[in-house]
Amino acid sequence: MMVTDHRSMLWPHHLSMILGVWLITSPFTLGYLSDFVPDANQLRVLAERDLPSFEWRNLAMAWSDVVSGVLIVVFSALAANYDRRFPWAQWANAAVGTWLLFAPLIFWAPLAAAYTNATLVGALVIALAVLIPMMPGMSMAGMMGGPDIPPGWAYTPASWVQRMPIAVLALIGFFIARYMTAYQLGYTDSAWDPFFGDGTEVIITSDVSKAWPIADAGLGAVVYMLELVMTFMGGKDRWRTMPWMVLALAVLIVPLGVTSIFFVIIQPITIGTWCTLCWVAAIAMLVMIPYSLDEFVAMGQFLVWARRQGKPFWRTFWTGDAMAGGGEDRSAGMGDSWGGWAREGARGMTLPPPLALSTVLGAWLMFSRVTVGNSGSMADSDHLIGALVVTFSIIACSEVGRSVRWLNVPLGLWLVAAPWALDGVGSTLSVWNGVLSGLLLMALALPRGAIRESYAGWNRYIV
Repeated sequence: MMVTDHRSMLWPHHLSMILGVWLITSPFTLGYLSDFVPDANQLRVLAERDLPSFEWRNLAMAWSDVVSGVLIVVFSALAANYDRRFPWAQWANAAVGTWLLFAPLIFWAPLAAAYTNATLVGALVIALAVLIPMMPGMSMAGMMGGPDIPPGWAYTPASWVQRMPIAVLALIGFFIARYMTAYQLGYTDSAWDPFFGDGTEVIITSDVSKAWPIADAGLGAVVYMLELVMTFMGGKDRWRTMPWMVLALAVLIVPLGVTSIFFVIIQPITIGTWCTLCWVAAIAMLVMIPYSLDEFVAMGQFLVWARRQGKPFWRTFWTGDAMAGGGEDRSAGMGDSWGGWAREGARGMTLPPPLALSTVLGAWLMFSRVTVGNSGSMADSDHLIGALVVTFSIIACSEVGRSVRWLNVPLGLWLVAAPWALDGVGSTLSVWNGVLSGLLLMALALPRGAIRESYAGWNRYIV
């Protein structure tokens, strides 16, 4: 059955071969090997970083494209074998595509055309190698049958409309990160910031940014691109047919979302300014977390069920399996209204008033330097606590993650004690601001809020 399906999906591998030839010819058509005359922006990058010569980096990009193009042609030809004798070849192609996303960052490509070409071709190769060929029904677990909706659930967390918010947020984050990458690599002479003057430029050229061996904004762009590709992989039952993919997406979103918030936290504390674009990208990454949690929980429940049935854990993790129970997904489709899409896409997400107020309170605390005149360690503490409150409150909007709101309680206790433990309290108003904010934050953590869906055995953890 898999060979039959494979034979009907050979065209993506043939198209990848064309992209491979495109890469082989790119250095000779895009000017990688021409005499390079650096402008002021490239000289700025060279002064900021200890980099090899421009000629060496262009030559490295040329070899990267040529060798990657040859490998793509070879692996695509093997993957297009009529009898599917080389199933590993498509994954080798995906690995080459991933390398192409990183190559311009590793070599600090002096040419904007080289960065754009490698990024675009890399993303397309990944999509053609694994995304399109692994459409719904291409896994053994999908062919063996089973439910779209997990047993004990009322909806599938892997439906297309459930994934759409993650895809949109990943796309927003990618464009923002790519814009900042253009400044870090010297393709543009400025980085726009609507509120903090040169804040974006200061942040992405700070010592914190330079601590990374590659452009950190470019690394963010790669992560957003991978998230976008992974969002579209698999069908509505991928929580049981592709557990490895659900975990990989969760690993990209959750830890890196928290890391993004960490960098937002340290901006005013260690660098002394803010970056609007960094904030927007971090918020996009943060909001992905509650949207991805329900599918992660469903995948975990499936693996626990499979283990209790005596099925091999790692084989189930990598290949998925059939499952009894559950139901067929009949959620919003292409013919449904925008309202139907919005309602289906928001299933598993609620915003109770206490969580909304906690989020607003966290944002208020982040600006205590301006609002109540705090300074020094007191202002830094308020900024840190406020960012954590926003993070935990947004994550708790996911019904399966509602218990995360209890992490706001110790934060509230610290807010009550901080005015007497830290320096930099602006006035009596600042003291009352800390005490009342802490008490209010603890009170807002008490109500659980509405839980509209059922999550089988996970319900006991939603307290």
